Amino acid sequence: MPEIPAVSRRLLIGGALATGAAAAGIGSAQAAAHDPAAATPPAPRRGPGQKSMINVPFDVHRTVRVGVIGLGNRGSAMAEGWAAVPGCTVTAVCDIRADRARRTADRLVSQGKPRPAEYGGSQESYARMLRRDDIDLVYIATPWEFHHRHGRAALLAGKHALVELPVATELDELWDLVDTSERTRRHLILSENCSYGRNELAMLKMAHDGLFGDVTNGHGGYLHDLRELLFSDTYYTDSWRRLWHTRSTASFYPMHGLAPIAAAMDINRGDRMTVLRATATEPKGLADYRERFVPRSHPSWRETYINGDLITCLIDTAKGRVIRAEHDVSSPRPYSRINSLAGTRGIFEDYAGTSATGGRIYVEPDHSGHSWRDFDTYRKEFDHWLWKTIGDDAANNGGHDGMDYVLQWRTVQSMRAGLVPDIDVYDAAVWCSPVPLSVKSLAAGGRPVQIPDFTRGAWVNRRPGLDSPASAMPSVA
Repeated sequence: MPEIPAVSRRLLIGGALATGAAAAGIGSAQAAAHDPAAATPPAPRRGPGQKSMINVPFDVHRTVRVGVIGLGNRGSAMAEGWAAVPGCTVTAVCDIRADRARRTADRLVSQGKPRPAEYGGSQESYARMLRRDDIDLVYIATPWEFHHRHGRAALLAGKHALVELPVATELDELWDLVDTSERTRRHLILSENCSYGRNELAMLKMAHDGLFGDVTNGHGGYLHDLRELLFSDTYYTDSWRRLWHTRSTASFYPMHGLAPIAAAMDINRGDRMTVLRATATEPKGLADYRERFVPRSHPSWRETYINGDLITCLIDTAKGRVIRAEHDVSSPRPYSRINSLAGTRGIFEDYAGTSATGGRIYVEPDHSGHSWRDFDTYRKEFDHWLWKTIGDDAANNGGHDGMDYVLQWRTVQSMRAGLVPDIDVYDAAVWCSPVPLSVKSLAAGGRPVQIPDFTRGAWVNRRPGLDSPASAMPSVA
């Protein structure tokens, strides 16, 4: 492969990659002219004292004190990850089932960590926990229907919040979280661990260095056969996740694939998502699995599934790019987040190659002959500084190939060093907006629906995000 020149390829590509208010405004105007649905929906007016949270740094925290709400499979595992990050301590844990709080506290003590305070036994236990003055960050891993309530409550209690996907399931709830964050001056962050995946961050760096030329399209999603877990009587408490398939047609969980593509396209940082169109296949997968593998005595036989097996969202951006985001947890298929990015000079595809990285690539002028190449050499060259710094620790301290720990380490480091978060409330809102917008589009026969501008116009400005410059974790005294 030819040596990468010292000058960023992004700068050499020329005006097609230039950004700024003028260029971004033209893109938005052109989109609106061709399709009235692309016109920006009016944003709610800011209330008194409400200001943008863009580029607002954390206050410096010598130690980051974390409270955890929700201690099922996800929350209990992440509690141990928080406790492993230098300069972080778990001060309180909460679950409606008090025994889970006790077990999580016991595990932390067995690992040599201080025992956190325990809360549980009622639906309002979290409110009692939030009254504590020794919590800086609230990590929320409850079922989806509680994310808005718990995230909002954390902000109103004066805490920062890191919320599992999605942060909310309705448009008015997403706007409410944006407004509450702006009003309380506290950050609400989507716990988008896949944005910190090693391949995803390398892809981001390649895009921002101009390796793909002008980025024109991307494809991401969440394709994960969850049928066995969805019908388990123990994995999802009270079958909460399966029950969503009985009451909503939404694309529940496209963010794992959408977010890395959006970051590579500088969504909210020079471009924005404008219009969404959704399609869905018939809901056949769960019923078919139940017919073959679930006893007739199981309570699921009283359920009717309405959520399509494969839901596809086509998303336009102000700069004329297209993102395809997919969700399928009901079909027999190997796991994939798709993770594909293409432009005028090449393409990257994940979950497709034969190399250990799982990726494959084709970029000009490095390649020719219409043959894919392994991603290995490129990932080494464009490896993100976070993985170079803590890759070994990530593998030892977190799930999902270490990206859970990278997310946690970076969040704590940002708070201890007083940095601007990589992912802010505006990213959280727009990345999660396909959940309610897919419902709206499907109800309209797949017609396009407008995507709100949660930044209220600030998307035109370039600013850092997941492509952060290297920085150190402050020392622990």
